[in-house]
Amino acid sequence: MKRGWQRWSKAQRMQIKAFICVLGIALILILILGNIILALIHSLNRGEEEQKEPEHIPVVECFRNVWVMEADETGLLIFRDGREEEYSYGEIQPPSNVREQLADIVLTDGVITKVTAKTEKMSGRVLSADSSHVEIEGYGSLPLTDDYKGYRIYNTLEMCNVGDLSFGYSFADFVLENGKICGILMVKEEAMEYIRVLIKAGDYSALLHNEVILTSDADFTVEYGAYDTLKTEEYSAGEELCISPDSTYFEGERIRIIPKVLTGKVLLKNVHRSQGIPGYRGHIELLKTAEGIAVINQVLLEEYLYCVVPSEMPASYPDEALKAQAVCARTYAYGHMLKAAYPQYGAHVDDSTSYQVYNNILEQEKSTTAVKETYGQLLYTKEGSLAETYYYSTSCGVGSDANVWKTEAAKDLVYLKAREISRSGKYGDEAGEDLKDEESFASFITGKNAADFEVSESWYRWNYQVKKLDEGHLFEALKKRYQANNKLVLTLWDGEFVSRDIEEFSEVRDMYVSKRGGGGIADELTIETDKNTYRVVSEYNIRYVLNDGESKVVRQDGSEVASPTILPSAFFALSTSKDRKNVVGYSLCGGGYGHGVGMSQNGAKGMAQCGYTSDDILQFFYEACTIRNVYGEREE
Repeated sequence: MKRGWQRWSKAQRMQIKAFICVLGIALILILILGNIILALIHSLNRGEEEQKEPEHIPVVECFRNVWVMEADETGLLIFRDGREEEYSYGEIQPPSNVREQLADIVLTDGVITKVTAKTEKMSGRVLSADSSHVEIEGYGSLPLTDDYKGYRIYNTLEMCNVGDLSFGYSFADFVLENGKICGILMVKEEAMEYIRVLIKAGDYSALLHNEVILTSDADFTVEYGAYDTLKTEEYSAGEELCISPDSTYFEGERIRIIPKVLTGKVLLKNVHRSQGIPGYRGHIELLKTAEGIAVINQVLLEEYLYCVVPSEMPASYPDEALKAQAVCARTYAYGHMLKAAYPQYGAHVDDSTSYQVYNNILEQEKSTTAVKETYGQLLYTKEGSLAETYYYSTSCGVGSDANVWKTEAAKDLVYLKAREISRSGKYGDEAGEDLKDEESFASFITGKNAADFEVSESWYRWNYQVKKLDEGHLFEALKKRYQANNKLVLTLWDGEFVSRDIEEFSEVRDMYVSKRGGGGIADELTIETDKNTYRVVSEYNIRYVLNDGESKVVRQDGSEVASPTILPSAFFALSTSKDRKNVVGYSLCGGGYGHGVGMSQNGAKGMAQCGYTSDDILQFFYEACTIRNVYGEREE
């Protein structure tokens, strides 16, 4: 029996096979077409995706504690990091009362989307400040935020910081955020009458005191405790008070000792000075610190000068010299009143030679008169800034310029010139250049010019002889100055002078002045040893390195003076003595006493004796500077 398909004819079977083949081909074509269609769809979709904008991520910026200069309905003009910047508002309502305020500003894609004005402010006398806090009278010490900003908003708008605050004055507002200072607004600058002086311990042995023993020549009051619960105690003239760090008076941050009459003085009985026990006008503040007690004397600037001028220049000097000294001292002090040396204690200067010697010598009638006759007078540069009124004891007949200190600021002190200090004008205005030549300077310093204002002064010429060179002492001196400033003591290495640790040596092959500065001052000293060749830069370093600690200076009047740490000046010619190839000793023929920059005090004395006025003297030493009264002219 045949199967079903076998019953079909051959033609039928061929038709069925053909149909199946066609169907298979059709299916294949359908599959191919489908793939083509899918590929086209995918390609089209991909093209559309490529044409679409990528998803936008907003750029958000936050400016903290910026100063808003101007504000209107369209945007803000701000002052940020020393630059003016203008921004428009985004989709926000323009804020009100934001002009001339500190604010946080949020920008989204370059337009303002949020403004937070900071309007909580306070003001008061600034007593101290450092990088973390500001002490304000009546409020105590307030912390600074890490991102605080300071703005000087009077005259020319510019940035400032805590170091620019005027201590003892309320010239600034402080902007608060969560109990911390986030902004300092210096709103005014007025003539300052009071200076705040840090009084060092006995014989200037330390900045701070272990204890303070004091009294007054008048009845006095002691103020102490927290600002909101201030306490007072009354004492009679002559009663002594001993205050140590654990004293019950240190309930608050400061203790004040205030005489009851304006002419009264506070006596610090355990502070020794040349005059004995010093008495201080004004009032005394005691500040307890972790290291000891800071003693600050707040006193009128003019009264401060009563004690500075006789400590810096003998009161026996001519009146015009004393008046020139008074103007220099006042200008120097006022500069530090603008930029305090000890902001952490709220003190402008200390009372030692680091600034100006204060109250080491008793007040003298002549020097006090000089201060009074120059009341308020300061020396200004032709650009209008306070002059740097450097001064020193005695010249050798010429002075130098500010380049002796190797500072960046020196290039701007063009009014401090190397010049001849003489009636003769032998070198004219070229003294600074002519005497840089070694032979010219040697001829100058080994001779005398009868027309020099200081030719009769004992320090005008001097000699210093080291008969036996101590190589170990010289090595230690080089090492100490290298540690103080490694850019000013250099070692010859691979053909160049570079900063390297000083290697110990046992022999000195040669020693000579390799460069002179303005007026012939020794500016670079070369020392060749068995180990290395060293270059000592700057007049101070040279004076330190060449001092052997034992030899004495012989002045031109024959007197011998001990010089334990530093030579009198760097105006000298150097000659060495050798044993075969090594230096075994050296001698200096020198002149003058001090750094040689600015006013020579004995030069001023000599000029005054020749009829020069104080104005003449100041014009001579501080070229093109002018005198102005910071307080205005007094009414007669």
